Amino acid sequence: MSEDFKIEIVNPEKSFLSKEDITEAIVPAFEGEMGILKDHISIISFLKPGIIKLISKSEEESFYVEDGIAEFKDNNLSILTSKIINLKDMNRNLIDEFIKEAEKDSNKEEIDDQKRYLINQKIDVLKSISIN
Repeated sequence: MSEDFKIEIVNPEKSFLSKEDITEAIVPAFEGEMGILKDHISIISFLKPGIIKLISKSEEESFYVEDGIAEFKDNNLSILTSKIINLKDMNRNLIDEFIKEAEKDSNKEEIDDQKRYLINQKIDVLKSISIN
């Protein structure tokens, strides 16, 4: 019996990714890192800035995501997000640019504690990305 499930990631520009051979997905949910395997209970969760890791029998892929919603139901994982980038496409200059932008946002006086927390989470994640 197959241990695979389907994933679809959509952002405002397009359907970003669609695969049917995922054996495990790890998503940065507000509740913490969440691992999803086939036949996981149905869930809906908001995403915080972090890394989505997708594992199939043939490869492992990682993506930086800033926000979104993840829904798992009937062995289909759907992720809607405003910003997602394959880690293979990231470079040090892009990461530094994102960090600089986030630090600028963090220094604004009018933001509330929740936004400041999410911005700090974004900065921590970006600083943790190692580029080969």
